[in-house]
Amino acid sequence: MAAPKRYAWYVLAVMTAIAFLNYLDRYILPAAAPLIQKEFTLSDAELGGLASAFLLFYAVCALPFGFWADRGTRKNVIATGVAIWSLATLFTGAARSFAQLLAARALLGVGEAGYFPAGTSLLADYFPKHVRSRASAIWNAGNVFGIATGFIGGGIVAQAFGWRWAFYGTAIPGILCAVLAATMKEPNRGAAEPEGPAARTAKDADLSTFLGLLRIPSYRAVVLSQVILFAVLAALATWLPTYIHRRFGLGVAASASFGGGLLIGGGLIGTLIGGWLGDWRAKRDPRAYLQLPTVSFAIGAVLLFAAFATGSLTLFIPLALLTAAALYIYNGPYTALQQNVAIPTLRASAVTLGLFAAHLLGDSWSSYAAGVLSDQLHDLRLALMFSTPPLLLIAAAVAATGIRHVPADIANMERAWAQRAQSGAAA
Repeated sequence: MAAPKRYAWYVLAVMTAIAFLNYLDRYILPAAAPLIQKEFTLSDAELGGLASAFLLFYAVCALPFGFWADRGTRKNVIATGVAIWSLATLFTGAARSFAQLLAARALLGVGEAGYFPAGTSLLADYFPKHVRSRASAIWNAGNVFGIATGFIGGGIVAQAFGWRWAFYGTAIPGILCAVLAATMKEPNRGAAEPEGPAARTAKDADLSTFLGLLRIPSYRAVVLSQVILFAVLAALATWLPTYIHRRFGLGVAASASFGGGLLIGGGLIGTLIGGWLGDWRAKRDPRAYLQLPTVSFAIGAVLLFAAFATGSLTLFIPLALLTAAALYIYNGPYTALQQNVAIPTLRASAVTLGLFAAHLLGDSWSSYAAGVLSDQLHDLRLALMFSTPPLLLIAAAVAATGIRHVPADIANMERAWAQRAQSGAAA
């Protein structure tokens, strides 16, 4: 099995830096939420609506960006998206009304929609199948660091200098990363596959082939379970600092630091362990790409319920840490499986369809819904406690439906791509 070339690791480093900024931009908002809520006199529902606006536009705009990525130059798609979201972060800091905040967060969703599908496809052509889960885990570790830095750094800056400066400080690194992305080399599609052609251009992506991906059973299980998982992750990420602030009486900066610390600790551990275990177990049985997340979602449900049930900060911390680790194990295996069952010229579309469903049907409404439920119950703890753990159990059950189909789905993809070389269909 060929090892990735040195330039592939450079590309992964650039993409990891972009992933870091991607999630940093997202999660400054929940860190600074108490200050923003106070300045604009927002209800919990309105505050949750800011997160939902971002996710809704992310979901809708992922479709055109995903098609562009599978039919055009992926590095240009990435660079464009990074530039747009950097400007949106500036606009967030400059907002002077709730309507302006809402518009800025929607624009952030537009920019971020262009990055992940194109990036996943790009990296799959730099890293062969046997290391994709690990490469994806390293890439997704940038997300975890971004979440934590957004929570911790955003909370500290917001409390010390005002919440607007927490947004202003992330725009310049974003522009720099956009330039780095634009100057990366564009690999041929299928370059890392053991058999089949390496296509310079691709025209496979259209509505028919896009929806046809759902006929792949293991991919369908990933998409549907990810819809449910993302609803949970968005609700937790949006409300965790506020929950700690209200439940345990900590200040804004301390609450954001605890929330970020728990996510970076547990999320990083889970992401890296999941990536390594996914590749290691998949050498013997490729079904591990779905087996691991199925088990981890179920364990996470139990841990999360226990975390919300306790009134002790001392107990809440380890329970929340273990919950984050369990929930983030899916990162590497899910990303690798989506790339392993879709032909190289449809890999951005595979990620796009998954993100579209996960954001539109999953997390675009969950932050708002959790805020509405909190307003109705007058208790954020109960709102989260009796919604998120049951959803995780459902996600585990859905993921399990695709386990037995994984070997056949991977074999079918490899067979279909190898036939391209015989038929001369690829450029």
